[in-house]
Amino acid sequence: MLSTQYNYSTSETTLIQVTAYLGGVLGGTIGGYFSQIVGRRFSIVVFRVIGGALLYPYALVPGPGIYASAFFEQFCVQGAFGIIPIHLVELAPPAFNTFIVGTAYNLGIFIASASSTIETKIAEHYPLEPTGNDYGKAICIFIGGIFAYVIIVTILGPEKKRLQQAGSASDDSDPEEEPHPHSNEYDLDLWRNRNLVGRF
Repeated sequence: MLSTQYNYSTSETTLIQVTAYLGGVLGGTIGGYFSQIVGRRFSIVVFRVIGGALLYPYALVPGPGIYASAFFEQFCVQGAFGIIPIHLVELAPPAFNTFIVGTAYNLGIFIASASSTIETKIAEHYPLEPTGNDYGKAICIFIGGIFAYVIIVTILGPEKKRLQQAGSASDDSDPEEEPHPHSNEYDLDLWRNRNLVGRF
């Protein structure tokens, strides 16, 4: 899209992509920390809403500002996707943590393998002369649909942070129950016998 529709050179396209990747790395780091404070679902929805608002300048407005829009768009994309794995781990039963996250990850890759074909089919409905099809509009429609889907599923789903799990586990324990210094029954009997022998 950058080279065919907006006539960016190869070096400019590479620089825009690197800028976007840097935004994704920073977004994934800050997003995870942010979700630890305010909650997983709220963080995912916030990043998705901001990312949706940035879709228009990201895909449809060429010019110097595309560096900033690419950076912050990927910041929001990876900010949300960086939270989803730990959110799934916390929702899954402890015995199936890795199974659920690994399966979801590979299913996501399997579904995403068709994304380029889907974008191409959408772009065919928006011809743009003389460059061909409007891939910017196709990307907005496709990514916007994904954002909307994630927002709906996240809002309807539960919330269970790891800190809440740890707090509930500590509440279930009996604070009055203290272990005896001799946990082994044999050691306890031996200790009592020695004290009895020492009295005579």
